[in-house]
Formats: sequence, C-alpha cells, structure tokens
Amino acid sequence: MVTADDVRRVALRLPRTEEALVRDHVKFRVRGIVYVSISPDETLMGFAFPKEEREALVASEPEKFVMPLPSDERYQWVRVRMAAIDETEMRELVVDAWRMVVPKRVAAAYDAT
Repeated sequence: MVTADDVRRVALRLPRTEEALVRDHVKFRVRGIVYVSISPDETLMGFAFPKEEREALVASEPEKFVMPLPSDERYQWVRVRMAAIDETEMRELVVDAWRMVVPKRVAAAYDAT
C-alpha cells in the first residue's frame, strides 16, 4: 500500500510540479493543470489518463481501478485504490500522468537524467 507521502516524494521530484490543497484533496499540478489528486481519506488517487483508454483499464482490474466521478468524466482522468498498488506501480502512474501535462521537451529532459 502506498501513502500520500510516497506519492509526494515522487511527484515533487518531477520538474515544474507544485503541490496544493484544494477542498481537502492534495493535488499535484503543473501550471495549474492537475495530474494527480489524493482523496482526503487517502484511499484513492486520481491521475491523468487518456480518456479513450480508461474504460479498458478499469475493466481489466476493477478491484484496483475506478472510473472518475461523474463530474470528472469529461476530463482525462481515472482513479486507483491506493491500497491496491505498490510503490513501483504508483511511480509509473504518477510519472505517466505528469508526462501528459508537461511539454514534450521537459519530459525528454527528465528522461535524459
């Protein structure tokens, strides 16, 4: 099981990331675009994910992944149960979500380091 502190450690190392607290949700964003959000009870982590692929992701592992709230369905977003993932998978989800919101050159520079 991963914690909010585990997510924070990964996210804050990514270039241009800032942390914010919005309505009791810890959010990580780049220039105002949120790419990861942690629920107030720290049981769910929402993350940027291609909208056209999320139904397949949720269907493949429904015990792990959850569709976004109806109000968030218009966004490229999906949620994961934090107790169902390990640190390696969390890191992959966070970094991939971050890649969706930064310029390609920023992601390429990160990959080069």
